[in-house]
Amino acid sequence: MSPTSQIKDQFGRVHDYLRISLTERCNLRCFYCMPVEGIELSEKSHLMSHEEVIAIAKTFVEMGVKKIRLTGGEPLIKKNIEKIITELTQLPINLGITTNGILLDNYVELFKASGVKDVNISLDTLDKKKFEEITRRDYFDRVINNINLYEANGFNVKINNVIIKGVNDNEITDFIAFTKDKNVAIRFIEFMPFDGNKWNNEKVITFNEILSAAEEKYGSENIIKLKSKKNGTAKNFQIKGYKGSFGVISTVSNPFCDSCNRIRLTANGRIKNCLFSSSETNLLTPLRNGEDIKPIIIDGIYHKKQVRGGMTSDKDFFDPEKNANNRTMIAIGG
Repeated sequence: MSPTSQIKDQFGRVHDYLRISLTERCNLRCFYCMPVEGIELSEKSHLMSHEEVIAIAKTFVEMGVKKIRLTGGEPLIKKNIEKIITELTQLPINLGITTNGILLDNYVELFKASGVKDVNISLDTLDKKKFEEITRRDYFDRVINNINLYEANGFNVKINNVIIKGVNDNEITDFIAFTKDKNVAIRFIEFMPFDGNKWNNEKVITFNEILSAAEEKYGSENIIKLKSKKNGTAKNFQIKGYKGSFGVISTVSNPFCDSCNRIRLTANGRIKNCLFSSSETNLLTPLRNGEDIKPIIIDGIYHKKQVRGGMTSDKDFFDPEKNANNRTMIAIGG
């Protein structure tokens, strides 16, 4: 299957990375992702079936997509997840997954057989009690055990850590220390505004603050700056002599929109051309009507804004009303 075209926006950015949210449901209740009151879930009939996920994915691959990542909610609770993974890995793409890690021990052999190597695990604290406070669930030991399991089995393990002032910012160097004997990559993510997550700028720990904490602990002379990947979102570092690495995704303090190559497909079959865009393009309805969705994809991505969904200034980006029109994080997909 060779691509017949490239998906470009009006600024010439090529989009070859598709993130597919398989479900709006999750077995955790992290406060920055899901509002305390929960969310109104889409009706089952409005969600993509496993066959529709594959059909849309194949279309994107025909249009030049080279990498697909499965997200949620929690993707591993999706019905027919085994079929979805097996069928997607038949396509000429790199397939990865972002998960909260709870169910990973059930899928080691499937991932090995399918060639899934890139596993991102969300973990915001190394403290068991704090884990329960953040997630409102008691799965800390299971997540840690599964991180160890996947690292021991040679997977490319990244740990996504949303850093929030007054919540877990005192654990920055603890997470870096976690990489001493483990070949894992910690990725600190600046706290971002979404509908219902009670965001404000004072809760953000910036790239500079995270790096300063690392320098204070280890000394700048012992921190190695690693080469960034093309279209990469993180600035990556390693402590001399450590097996793993750490990086910072600075969406708030230093956005990387100029090199963005990402498309998000929501569980109800809509594409978001930007994480912060309130506009969406419906693919599922025309697919079910037998229409060619390629022109719809091209048009939806072409009209992508240059920066953060059109919020060109920090004033706009920090305005809660602007982000209230967006989905909650759990309904977007990570």
